[in-house]
Amino acid sequence: MSTDRIDQLIEAWQQELPAALYPTSELTKRVMVLAAALNEATRRVLRELQLTTAEFDVLATLRRSGAPYRLKPTDLSRSLLLSSGGTSNVVNQLVNRGLVVREPDPEDGRGTQIRLTAAGAGKAEEAVLASAAAHDQTWAEVPPEALDAATEALRALTQPSLPAARPRRTQTRS
Repeated sequence: MSTDRIDQLIEAWQQELPAALYPTSELTKRVMVLAAALNEATRRVLRELQLTTAEFDVLATLRRSGAPYRLKPTDLSRSLLLSSGGTSNVVNQLVNRGLVVREPDPEDGRGTQIRLTAAGAGKAEEAVLASAAAHDQTWAEVPPEALDAATEALRALTQPSLPAARPRRTQTRS
């Protein structure tokens, strides 16, 4: 097995401060490197589409909600894990660009909903498709069986019923 920069990083900490290493250290570093690569792929296509990450998140969330592609501002904020003020700022930018509109809530005359315009739905679809293609390209050199194995391993790690915490011990590497 060849060594890579993560192996080198773990080996350096093993020499310098082994107490900082846990059985999960290598996995954590590898997940962080992969997340950074996927984030960069997404940011690259969003720059080309002249969208910020927050704008993309709003557009994608509204598009994913299904026709008529609208949500109450509180539901949108909750889905995005943003404050109401942060969501409002992003929505204002998208309104100014003609990608979303604020309209009266048909179920609550005092409230509003945020809805994708036709242009917004098109931009959302373009961005989601471009992002998905960029992510797929990130994995282009990985054999399908390795992708399947990684997917199954990560599924086990992301299940809501993870086993109880186990005692921590430092990682030993040969």
